[in-house]
Amino acid sequence: MLSTAQQEEFASQGFLVLRQQASTAYCEEVIAYCEQQLAGQVQPIEYEADTRYPGAPASRDAEGGLTARRLLQAYARDPRLARWATGPALAATLLQLLGEGALLSQSHHNCIMSKQPQYSTATGWHRDSRYWNFQRAELISSWLALRNETLENGCLLVIPCSHKTDIDVAQLDEAQFLRTDLEQNQALLAQARPVPLQQGDVLLFHSNLFHAAGKNQTAATKFSMVFTYRSADNPPRPGTRSAAYPEITL
Repeated sequence: MLSTAQQEEFASQGFLVLRQQASTAYCEEVIAYCEQQLAGQVQPIEYEADTRYPGAPASRDAEGGLTARRLLQAYARDPRLARWATGPALAATLLQLLGEGALLSQSHHNCIMSKQPQYSTATGWHRDSRYWNFQRAELISSWLALRNETLENGCLLVIPCSHKTDIDVAQLDEAQFLRTDLEQNQALLAQARPVPLQQGDVLLFHSNLFHAAGKNQTAATKFSMVFTYRSADNPPRPGTRSAAYPEITL
């Protein structure tokens, strides 16, 4: 259960780190599972070429084009992943922040990030809510570090309190990433900080929080398991991608 101070920290900063929420044994079991899935190219998988991020392979047929970025549909993929996503420890925390009746979205995140060496790309500054369609941009994502996450292997970077910041459309590029070339954005970008994690740590962050990540410059794949949750009174808009899959009540 979160303390009052932790709840206040999440509300004010837009993110919160919870240390050692998963055991080493569990993390290693999931990593072994991921490596087996990647070796067999078990679908659904999003590849680096699919992201269209700067520096990504131009297509799946290009060199490095079949470098996996995400193992998708994690909740339905294996019971061990589903049990983590809705397990009592994580659920209790999310129910504190979102209220009774909170649900897991299977339409967003719901994946294992597999940021691999050599062909992994950096992710620009963005809010996840830029492409989500809910009544309010007030969802929470849980990010489990399956291995240590550092600046060297592309840990998340965040801008504290930015979930409360009003942004004009002119401050974003066509893909709704925060423009780093604008003088208007420099004060905001100057507040950025990395969030290094140890294996088993969980990062909770608000869907309106600006975050980014660098490339993986190490020799080992960085694995992270990510799920997203909403409150009972914040449903997806019908007919949108956010409503594409059934939701799971915590």
